[in-house]
Formats: sequence, C-alpha cells, structure tokens
Amino acid sequence: MGKTRVVKKAGDKAASNASSSRSSKKKFDKGTLFVEATYNNTKLSLSDERGNVVTWSSSGSLGFAGAKKGTPFAAAKVGELIGDRALGSGVKEVAVVVKGVGSGRESSIRAFATKGIRINSIKDVTPVPHNGPRAPKPRRV
Repeated sequence: MGKTRVVKKAGDKAASNASSSRSSKKKFDKGTLFVEATYNNTKLSLSDERGNVVTWSSSGSLGFAGAKKGTPFAAAKVGELIGDRALGSGVKEVAVVVKGVGSGRESSIRAFATKGIRINSIKDVTPVPHNGPRAPKPRRV
C-alpha cells in the first residue's frame, strides 16, 4: 500500500517545471499587486488594469506550515515568486494595495520590488473598526 512510483522519460513534456506551466500567456504592462497579510498567512495576487487576477500565491501554497506561514521570510519568498511570474507576463509597473496587519506586509513588497518592477503607489486598505461591536452587559455578582 505504498506510493506508486512514476518514471518519466527524458523526452517527456509532462516533466516541465511547475512554475513555468503556471506562467500566464496574457501580456500586460501595468497591474495591481494585492497583499493580504494576516497574522497566520500572507497572500499575494497580481491583477491586470481591469482587476482580473492573473496569478496568485501564498505562504501556505509554497509549503510553509503552521506558525512559519506568517513570518516575514515566508512572505518574502511569496513576493519573489510573484515577481518572477510578473516578469514572465511582461509587467513593468504596479500599484500595490495592502490589507491586514501581519508581519509579511513590508517584506513581501520589498522582495517583489527586487525583481526590477516599478512600484507606483502603495495603498493601505486595512479595515479599522470605529465603534466596534456592542459591549457585553455588566457582570452581576
């Protein structure tokens, strides 16, 4: 009852790299990078000017598990991956939209910027409660 072993031949096209098979065929110059940084994970998605998501990734999808998903290191790895995919799509400049208070906010953007893509603006859309839920009624002793 073990795992089945699959042997691939040298000329087999199915043995190509997973990231190259995920690269988009759509070419565009400008886009929007959405960063959602929670305490437990960091998700990045790259969309075109109209808002259609072209590629995305997260710390969990890269293989980080548990508390390591929320670290700046994991977020930087996600930023590098999305940066590579953006270069494959021909992206020259992006506008960044950040949401959340996790530790991967800044490191994911820095790693993305190291790929040579120009960042036009960084906008923070983290939801902030301005009154909150109703307070619990006082305890009667």
